[in-house]
Amino acid sequence: MCECKILILELLKYYNSKKIVTILENPLSIFMLKNWYVLYVKPKNEKKVAERLLNHKIEVYCPMVKEVKQWSDRKKTIEAPLFKSYVFVQIAELDRKKVFEVPGVVRYLFWLGKPAIVRNNEMETLKMWLSNDTVENYSLCKLESGDKVAIKYGALKDQKAEIIEVGKKRVRLVLEGMGVVLNMKIKDLV
Repeated sequence: MCECKILILELLKYYNSKKIVTILENPLSIFMLKNWYVLYVKPKNEKKVAERLLNHKIEVYCPMVKEVKQWSDRKKTIEAPLFKSYVFVQIAELDRKKVFEVPGVVRYLFWLGKPAIVRNNEMETLKMWLSNDTVENYSLCKLESGDKVAIKYGALKDQKAEIIEVGKKRVRLVLEGMGVVLNMKIKDLV
C-alpha cells in the first residue's frame, strides 16, 4: 500500500488541484484521467485517421496549416498537417488500445520508454497559435550535425558554435572562437 501512495503522490505533481481532489477521493480515478498522446499514422493519412477517430468517439486534434502549392500551370492553397504523419488524441490510459481499431494508426510516439504525453497547456498554446490569423509563415526544424547555432543562456551566452553530434537531450558543439568541444543541453541553444 505504501508504494501505491508514493505512486499517487508522484502522479499528483502533474495535475491541477481539481484533479487532485478527485484522485484523493478515488485513487483509481487516476487511470480515467484523459491525457493528450501523440499517434504516429501512415504517411498522408492524417486527415482520414482524424475523421475515423472522431467516428469512434475519440477526441482528436490534427493541426492543419494553409500552404501554397505551385504546379507548372497554377498555384493552389491547400490545408496540410503541421506535423507530417502525426495526430494528437486525448484519451484515458485504460482506453489507449482503442485507437488501433482505426485503420491508418501505426503506433504511439514514445519518450523514454513510455507513451509521450503532451501537457494540456502545450496543446492549448498550439491551438491558439494556429487559430491566430496573423501567423503567416512557419517552419519545423531539427538540429543536425553541421548546423550553426548561438548559445542562449549561461556563461557562454551569445557564443557561436557548430553542431557535431545530436543526442536525445544533449548536443556536442565546437565553439568557433575558442576551438573547444562542448556538451550542452538542447534548451540552451537558439
